[in-house]
Parts: sequence; C-alpha cells; structure tokens
Amino acid sequence: FLMQTSEMLQKICMRNLVRKYCRELTAERKVQLQQKVVTSAVFSGKKEGYLESLSQPFLETRLKENDLNPKVLQLIHGENIKYVTPVVKYDRNGFKARERLLVLTQSSAYVVEMAKIKQKIEYSTLKGISTSNLSDGIVVIHVPEDNKQKGDVILQCEHIFETVTKLCILANKQSLVKVVKGSLRFRVGSGKEGTMVFTVGPEPQVFKDKTGQLTVV
Repeated sequence: FLMQTSEMLQKICMRNLVRKYCRELTAERKVQLQQKVVTSAVFSGKKEGYLESLSQPFLETRLKENDLNPKVLQLIHGENIKYVTPVVKYDRNGFKARERLLVLTQSSAYVVEMAKIKQKIEYSTLKGISTSNLSDGIVVIHVPEDNKQKGDVILQCEHIFETVTKLCILANKQSLVKVVKGSLRFRVGSGKEGTMVFTVGPEPQVFKDKTGQLTVV
C-alpha cells in the first residue's frame, strides 16, 4: 500500500511540475519547442549534425524585412514575410553557384536576386523537399512540371535544419520532406532530369563531375 501511495504521489508531483513549466513558458519559447518537435520528426536519426543542432535555438529570421530591396518588397506586397535567409543557388544546368536570398511568406517561397524575383513557389503546388543524410546544407525544393516553373530549386543553406523546418511548417508539408542517401533526382525543366550525388571527403565542396552530375562532398 505504501508503494502504491508513493507512486501516486510521484505522478501527482510530476504532473504539477509539468503544468507549472508549461504555464511559465513564454510565447517565444513555446514557438521554439514546437519548431524543434517538427525538426525532430523530420531529421532525428536521419541526418548528420542533428544532435548538434538541438542546443542551437532557431532565429525568427536571418535577415529583417528592411534588408530586402524595396522593389522586392513591392513585388510581394500584401504577403506576410515570415523568414529570410541568405542561400547559395546552383543553376540546374551548369551548376554555377549564385548568391541569393530565400524569402518565405505565409503562402509562397521566393528565390530573390537583389531587386529581382527569380522564382516563386506557391506552397500549395510544392511537390517535395529533399536533403541528404550527410552534414551538407543542400536542400532541393521540388516543384510541379508546368510553364510557370523553370525546374526544381537547388539551394545550399548555412542553417539547414532551421530553414527546412521553417519551410515545411509554413507550407504544411512536413510529410513531403525526404532525407536521402547516396543520390537524388531533380527536375531540370522541359521534361529533363538531373542527378545529384552525395559523398564523404576531407573537405566540403560542390562541383560538376566528369559525368555531368552535381557532386556534393
């Protein structure tokens, strides 16, 4: 009887401590925890670097709205900007690296070059989000094959866990995130496909190999 009473008191005590902790959570801390739960569901046990990312809080955004060119703000006027981060975009054909911004609004993702919008992806049309199981920061945003889109978007992000988490939450497409091993296929446009190969090496690099594939080390 004493053992049962002790167990019941322990459960009641733990329940009270949890209730107290939840009540004292700030709105910002609550958002952090909600985002980290999504990150765990997507990446835990699948991608290198996940465990190290646990102690790193996500920022609300990497760049402020004021950091965007006024022409870009005018073009996306009326959409609530949620997250902006610098990225490196790789061309779908020659794989040339280009500095860009990824702008996530309430309804769409934009790839931005200075004062130009290079590509707009409405979340409702997003077909998938792919990353590798290695420690690289590559993410591929898969888009539908139609005249509005040039092809899938290949980006390199410094804060890969944060960026992918923000994207899949805003798009409500958590189930479409895939962590792949070895290689993945992406759409170049006009019915063509390309291959990206992931491998391990002494130093990180991204290059076009002799076979024409994009190799990520």
